[in-house]
Amino acid sequence: MRIVLLGYMGSGKSTVGKLLAQHLNFQFLDLDDYIESQLNASISSIFKDKGEIYFRKKETELLHKALHEMDNFVLSVGGGTPCYANNMNIILEETPWVFYLKCSIPTLVKRLSRGKEHRPLIAHLKEEEIPEFIGKHLFERSPFYCRAHKTILCDNKSAQTISTEIQNDLV
Repeated sequence: MRIVLLGYMGSGKSTVGKLLAQHLNFQFLDLDDYIESQLNASISSIFKDKGEIYFRKKETELLHKALHEMDNFVLSVGGGTPCYANNMNIILEETPWVFYLKCSIPTLVKRLSRGKEHRPLIAHLKEEEIPEFIGKHLFERSPFYCRAHKTILCDNKSAQTISTEIQNDLV
């Protein structure tokens, strides 16, 4: 069984994914961490040194590799992953267990403002620019995210509650 969690950055994909994997006794794989280990560089430095286009090409290559080399895992993909190349089709072809962790803009702003310096796409933004940036991205990315098999509304829910919701859908 391959379970894929997608959604905007800050939606809780990694946190929920770790809990879910632990409960199911599956391996957890964060695609960004996998990319960093395979390329021996941080996402921030890849963006800075080689640019987003290079990053997106490697992301697609390593997504494909992860989905074909492993089984019984929970995979958390980056917020932009489903929106580039043929990634969403690749994901949907590989598993019937694709979950969109959907958060409202205010929830995302609150979460992302706390550690924005670690997020290459928003590190340069002023606080007051973040809501509009997120809103624009969500508008662009929603058609991809909404192709997931199931949407989980995440506002005001704990990671454990979200993990349990996903487990209940697996039955």
